[in-house]
Amino acid sequence: MTHRSGPVRVLIVDDSVVMRQLLSTLLSADPGIEVVGTAADPHIARERIKALNPDVVTLDVEMPHMDGITFLRKIMALRPTPVVMISTLTQRGAETTLEALEIGAVDFIAKPTTDLANSLAELATELQRKVKAAAAVRVGVRRVAPAANLARPQRPRRSTGRIVFIGASTGGVEALKALLVGLPADCPPTLVTQHMPPRFTAGFAERLNRECPMTVSEAAAGDVIEPGHVYIAPGSHHLEIARVGSQLVCRLSDAPPVSGHRPSVDVLFRSAAHVVGKLAIGVILTGMGKDGAEGLLELRQSGAITLGQDEESSLIYGMPRAAFERGAVMKQHSLGHMADAILDASEVDGSHGGSRPTHGVSAA
Repeated sequence: MTHRSGPVRVLIVDDSVVMRQLLSTLLSADPGIEVVGTAADPHIARERIKALNPDVVTLDVEMPHMDGITFLRKIMALRPTPVVMISTLTQRGAETTLEALEIGAVDFIAKPTTDLANSLAELATELQRKVKAAAAVRVGVRRVAPAANLARPQRPRRSTGRIVFIGASTGGVEALKALLVGLPADCPPTLVTQHMPPRFTAGFAERLNRECPMTVSEAAAGDVIEPGHVYIAPGSHHLEIARVGSQLVCRLSDAPPVSGHRPSVDVLFRSAAHVVGKLAIGVILTGMGKDGAEGLLELRQSGAITLGQDEESSLIYGMPRAAFERGAVMKQHSLGHMADAILDASEVDGSHGGSRPTHGVSAA
């Protein structure tokens, strides 16, 4: 991540004059951000990007003359710039936003649909935080080619009863897809908490299910946890693992946010530490903030194997860094090697706890 002097320079691209004014006001309230211009459509935006050279562009998902996705592809091809998408909370808006994140958008903000007056303070905080984080992203180095993973020969695996728990935030849409396409159809049961609002996680799970070898679904309360299946936390609920009789199942909770989030990675990891312990594999991927650091430490202390994404391959190294510096991460790996690291860890007998994680960078 880069270090800068002076405020983050932002260009706002939105066809709504009301939204342009609102975003300008909210962003300008932060002394660390300067709105250098606005544009009502992509054609104007293209010229202003050239003239103003902004650090970050906010881009409306649905635009006249040229849709946001088409414009985003042009930005990434011709002048890679950190982009934060401004999304509508509709099914179409969610699908378009997920596509934008896969193409190269850094993050997104969901437009409030009701009670705008009371949600402005929260919107301002989220918008300012995400724009400043986006400014530090090295857009040109974030591409991971999952196609190489698809060619990996099938490796024989023995069942050790391992269960994988993954936490991710900013950059996680792309990272999770790159990771999961590298795992086999009979992968260990996997539970995922990805920071994402309601209405987005169902579409996210469906996209992953179409493109990954295993079955991927949005977790539902009482889902029996099975090999070859990935369970994504709903955007409105914490996801936990629970034991019911002889079965392990998904448990959902609408308890207050933890570490600033619902769903929270800390909640998932802590449940894994309490219920699964040394049979767990905890993985912390790219993301902003520190959610997951304490939970992953509890996992490591319970005897689990814990892995973290390295700085070089992380879009935002915040969450992996917090966990690594907390002593929660046994090994760091690049995103391109994480699938192999998980498969290696899944073959370690649980009776040995986390004693044999493989290649990578050790935590101090």
